[in-house]
Formats: sequence, structure tokens, C-alpha cells
Amino acid sequence: QVQLEESGGGLVQAGGSLRLSCAASGTFFSISTMGWHRQAPGKQREVVAVISRGGNMHYTDSVKGRFTISRDNDRNTVYLQMNSLKPEDTAVYYCNAKAPLYGKEYDYWGQGTQVTVAS
Repeated sequence: QVQLEESGGGLVQAGGSLRLSCAASGTFFSISTMGWHRQAPGKQREVVAVISRGGNMHYTDSVKGRFTISRDNDRNTVYLQMNSLKPEDTAVYYCNAKAPLYGKEYDYWGQGTQVTVAS
């Protein structure tokens, strides 16, 4: 089992920055891909950024050049540095981690952290 604890959300003015953190704990052999997803009111959850254990990154187009994902494998922690925030970035941000177990890969989710960008 993997527990994910997120931190770093909050209220910020447009153009500002926030840094999200997500630490994984529990009993697991390893964590492969980690990432951030978000869900705005009335919209479906979408992938924001993901990073493999080896450091390969993928971003959704709307955040490219503004957000940076990184991870610390020793601490099983993933970060999302969000710069030049826009009101449309307002959403609940969820941390995701994938962990293999007996040949299968399982998805784990954090509880979500609110990011609100005021115009």
C-alpha cells in the first residue's frame, strides 16, 4: 500500500508561483511513474505532468514552459513548481503514483490540494 501526502496548495494572484509537494509512504517495493493531475469544477480530471523514475517528463500543452515537475527517488517525493499561474489553472491538484506489485501496476492517489489563482 502507498499513501500519498500532498502539500503546497493555496491562493495566489495571477502571475504568481506555487510549489506542490507529494511524499509517498507505506509498504512498497518501488514507485515507477509519479505525476500531478487536476480537476476544475465541472470538468474532468486531466493530467498536468508526469515523470518516470528515470526522469522522463511529460506535460500537458497548457502548462508547458510554466510548470516544472521533478522528483527525489530517495525520498519518494514528487514536486510541481508552478510559475506564471493563470486563473484557468484553478483546480484541485491530485498527486498520483504507480507502484508495481506481483507483475501488476497499481495506481495510488493523494487527497488533493486546492490551487486557486485570482485574476
